[in-house]
Amino acid sequence: MSRVYGLLCNALPVCAIALAVALAPGGAIAKKRQGAYAPLYSFCSQPGCTDGAFPDAGLVMDGSGNLYGTTQGGQGGSIFKLAPDGTETVLYTFCSQANCADGATSRGGLIVDGAGNLYGTTLSGGAGQGGTVFKLAPDGTYTVLYSFCSQQNCSDGASPYSGLIMDGSGNLYGTTTGGGPHRYAGTVFKIAPDGTETVLYSFCSQVNCTDGGYPQAGLIMDNSGNLYGTTGGGGNSTGAGTVFELTPDGTENVLYSFCSQNNCADGSNPQASLVMDNSGNLYGTTGGGGLGHCQGGCGTVFEVTPSGSESVLYSFCSLVACTDGAFPYLNNNLVMDSTGNLFGMTTSYGKCRFGSSTTCGAVFELARNGGETVLYNFCAKRHCTDGFLPYGGLVMDSSGSLYGTASQGGDYYSGVVFKIR
Repeated sequence: MSRVYGLLCNALPVCAIALAVALAPGGAIAKKRQGAYAPLYSFCSQPGCTDGAFPDAGLVMDGSGNLYGTTQGGQGGSIFKLAPDGTETVLYTFCSQANCADGATSRGGLIVDGAGNLYGTTLSGGAGQGGTVFKLAPDGTYTVLYSFCSQQNCSDGASPYSGLIMDGSGNLYGTTTGGGPHRYAGTVFKIAPDGTETVLYSFCSQVNCTDGGYPQAGLIMDNSGNLYGTTGGGGNSTGAGTVFELTPDGTENVLYSFCSQNNCADGSNPQASLVMDNSGNLYGTTGGGGLGHCQGGCGTVFEVTPSGSESVLYSFCSLVACTDGAFPYLNNNLVMDSTGNLFGMTTSYGKCRFGSSTTCGAVFELARNGGETVLYNFCAKRHCTDGFLPYGGLVMDSSGSLYGTASQGGDYYSGVVFKIR
């Protein structure tokens, strides 16, 4: 297996997917250790929330330490920049054009190229009203590179939920959770620099969707051009999702189908992107399944080897009251540090003070030996001024500090950008 490109971290000082290490199996041990947590910005601090509100996606960092992300609040959401000194700038407000031709509701994270251009997707809007792929230049020029559902019956895909990756030639790759010619089960697509879209694969092209369907996660690419991702549905007879590989010639290989074990002990319904080590092992999360205390499972961290062997590294809600976290939903992607430890977030549970055990969320570390450590439990401060419900993934800087967003809470109850040292 060839080494993976660092495409998900682009200009980041530290790439989250660059190690030839493997985690030990098992991992039913959990510890609690609070990291040094600091909210960097609380949204809706300006009248009418003109600074944005409700950030659902993760962040990307440039070489100068500026953070970029998206919010859902406002007419159709916004793209923002947060400088190292905490100054927030709205770079673009979606749905600024008639009928939201520029797109609306960006749920996937951004990427940044060497020239400082930002690229991302919107879930809706565009000329075909099926979402867009966009580019935002450093001078503020916003360009829709492609509008989905531009072809009959949306055979080109619709509703891209996740962010993008870019190859060395400037081509963009991603997934749509809908559209395609087979049961509207989603696609893998490529956008050339001139805006030409190519559907590389349409899901549910096999009987009973054994090839997977409805991908909500983004992709990673190795240096041979193979793409890897997850689908939230399809696969074996349980329809609990897959890990897949797509070769440059368009051949799709299902590496693993979830819920292949009794009671879905191996996990079910992955919704986040993968990371890969230098040995070709893939790591990710499932939103359900596992051996935790929730009905139907509370989710897992898993490893899939190049041969397709799956191991559950950790099952969430292994502790009383789920203080170790539960349900790593949606864009809660993992990052990996230089020693092979994995970091991520769960959307629900943790030590909550908001009056409900089904909100809050946690930041966790999973060590190479499989031991889980809770670095932070959200809603630890009065009125949840630290934030809660983190839906996006984490980014890591060269010192090992983690940055992310919580979609709600904060000083104005509209979400935060945070840092954990």
